[in-house]
Order: sequence, then C-alpha cells, then structure tokens
Amino acid sequence: MSGKDRRAGRKAAFRGDVAAQAAGALAKALWWSGAGAAAKAITRPTRGEQVGRFQPKAPPTSRERLRRAYLEAFAKDARDVAAGLYPPSDDRPGDVGELLRQAGDFLNDAREVDARRRRGDVVEVRDQAPSDAYPVYYRQNFHFQSGGWFTEASARRYEAQVEALFSGAAGAMRRRALSLLAQAWRGRDHRGLTVVDLACGAGGFLRDLRSAFPRAQAFGLDLSAAYASRAGREAGAATVQANIERLPFADDSLDAATCVYLFHELPPRLREPVAAEIARVLRPGGVLAFADSVQPADEPELARMLEAFPAFFHEPYYGSYAETDLPALFGRAGLTLKGQDKAFLTKALLLEKPLPSPSSRTV
Repeated sequence: MSGKDRRAGRKAAFRGDVAAQAAGALAKALWWSGAGAAAKAITRPTRGEQVGRFQPKAPPTSRERLRRAYLEAFAKDARDVAAGLYPPSDDRPGDVGELLRQAGDFLNDAREVDARRRRGDVVEVRDQAPSDAYPVYYRQNFHFQSGGWFTEASARRYEAQVEALFSGAAGAMRRRALSLLAQAWRGRDHRGLTVVDLACGAGGFLRDLRSAFPRAQAFGLDLSAAYASRAGREAGAATVQANIERLPFADDSLDAATCVYLFHELPPRLREPVAAEIARVLRPGGVLAFADSVQPADEPELARMLEAFPAFFHEPYYGSYAETDLPALFGRAGLTLKGQDKAFLTKALLLEKPLPSPSSRTV
C-alpha cells in the first residue's frame, strides 16, 4: 500500500470516528432526555413542600444560555475525538432490550426517590450500612436514591440516573477531566504509567480511562463495595474498596489520579485532608485530573439551577462546596493548577505535584 493510500485510510477512519461520536451522542441525548422528561411527568418534583422551602437568590436561568451550555459539552467532546485525544466513547445507547430495561428500572425507582424526597427521608439507608465500615456522613441517601451508595441495585441504575438528570450529557461532561489528562500525557509512552480513578462510582469514567490509555495501568477505588464491584465489571479493570481519607498507596507512587464528582459530597472539614492525601500518593510531576460541579462564580447565568440542586436532590455539603476556592484548596496541599476547562454543569482542573527544585535535591 502506498503512502497516499495509507493517508487516505487514516483520514477515512478519522472521519468515521468523529461521525460515530456525533451519532452516538445525539442518540444518547435524545434517549435520556426522554427518560428524564418521563420521570418528571410521573413525579412532578416542582410540586410539593420543597417548592415552598426553595428560596432562590439568583435570577431565572435563560433557556438560550442553558441550551448553549448543554450543546457545548457535546461539541467539546467531539473536538477532542477529532484531535485524537481519546477514542469515541462507548457510552452511547446499546441494544434496545437493555435500554428498555435500564429505562424501566430508572422510572420505577423514580417513584421511590420522589416519595423519599417528599418525606424528607435522608437516613433510611443507615439500617443497611454497617456503622463500623462507613463514616457517618456517608451513611445517608444522597440524591434521595434508593439504597444510598450501598446496594447492587443502586450501583446498577446509577449511570441511568445521572444521564437522565443531565439529558445524556453526563459522560461528555466528565470527559473534560479526561481531556486535560490526555493533553498532559500526549506524546508520552503510557507503558508503565499508573492512574487510579478515585471515587470511581459505577465505573463510567474508569471505562473512559481504560479506553483512552490502554497501555497504562488504570484501576478504580471506591468506598462502596457494591459500586467498586460494579465499576470493575463495567470497565474491565481492577478496583479496590477503600476510604479516600486513607489511601492504600505508598507516598509518591502514582503517575496520575482522577477524581470526578466527589468533592461536593464531602463535608467541608474533610476536603483539605483528602486533597493532602491525594497529593501524598502522586509522584513529583504527577497530576490530578479533577471534575465536579461548576460553581456560581463560573456560570452566574446558571446559578439558579445550582441553587436548586441541593434543595431537590439532597446534597447536604453542596452549599459550602459552591463557595470553595478549589485552586487554593489544592494549592495548600502542594498541587499547582496547570489547566482548566468546563462544559455545561461540570468544571475540570488539572493539578500537578511539582518536581523538587534543583537546590532541594540530594546529590
């Protein structure tokens, strides 16, 4: 095959990757937007006592701004695929039977979630979670979800819940962190590199890591045994159950860590110790790719939605997270901000553990 033919083949494959990403994103957005709309029609979350308790300070969100922010997540995802930072995602809809099962499970549970929300029941799960295995703050029904973080059923439906909540944009938003890590690692030999996805949940982002860096050693960690097990199966990766407050890794042992949607669920008193623990296990020159909710200062026009989130989804520590200076928080742990990005309702940071200065190195 001539060089011209090889170049033509690569261009055709490239166009196919971009087209596959766009088609998959569209199908996924339509499907989960429909599931989310159906859940709202069934539960009518804006009716009831919560509406009276919700006292927003920010002005209403512009529909046009919301639409542009939403589409931005998919546009950035497609551009990164086109740039070769990572391959097309495999989180687009699968076979019809499995999709119907997922949607049915999600909609059936939506009624339970709404009933718990209206009761104001946020500690039902404490009867299912052994007190000696999990910290008190963790043993509650975040998002009012059935089973909290403790059951296989909760882990099974988690991805459907977040995709329905964000109208199919959850994967694209999370990949802002993947984009920053891929840029930092571009041109490097990934063989021998180790990355751990901290608080890996049900494994959606860990699967993306494995796909983007097949030669690196990528594995997950989560405090929930059920979620760690689910993540391992979904991503085809090793996972470990452990508390992020005491990571089971040696000092300076990881080339990278990722952390997605954890810090807004940590009590304020734990954020600095957890940041310091992550910094401890990174090698000098290692990086943390972090993603979590945008904060009102990042998106003032979306501030009303951010105010509504903890009111309707039981996020007890979100208010303090919204006011946290994240670069300063990680800076106190010894990590330096190297890059940042955002899309729709997610922001991402790339933070580096600096190399020792020449004067501090031993000869």
